[in-house]
Amino acid sequence: MADWDIRPATTSDIEPVAELRAVVMRADLERLGRYDEQRVRQRFRDAFDPAHTWVIEVAGEFAGCVALRPAEDARGHVHWLEHFYLDPRLQGRGIGSGVLRDLLERCDAEGTLARLNVLQGSPARGLYERHGFVVETEDAVDVFMVRARP
Repeated sequence: MADWDIRPATTSDIEPVAELRAVVMRADLERLGRYDEQRVRQRFRDAFDPAHTWVIEVAGEFAGCVALRPAEDARGHVHWLEHFYLDPRLQGRGIGSGVLRDLLERCDAEGTLARLNVLQGSPARGLYERHGFVVETEDAVDVFMVRARP
């Protein structure tokens, strides 16, 4: 596994992450007929909250992003795993699994559920399933998954 670290995001991270999101999501969004050059970036800009976002770095360089947003639902306190993007050149090296494992340990320590949604057909779904996420609901575009407290 490559050596990685995470640091809290700052407002200056918004554009590099928006660009990475456009690269990472392009194939899935095109396959679903939903890719729009501006919208793919703007959706991230509109949702970006540095208070709940971390930047992933490999060898001190920007490599990705992940957010863990607290929320409430019918089951109580939950965390939404969002904006999990990793530079395609670094995928498959165990970085995503390591980051996800660390974030899920935080959820476990707090006794909270973790939720996420992933695009239909995305290879990322396999990563989430390997870490205990199961499908709760789905539609033509999104698969909504949950990971119960261990």
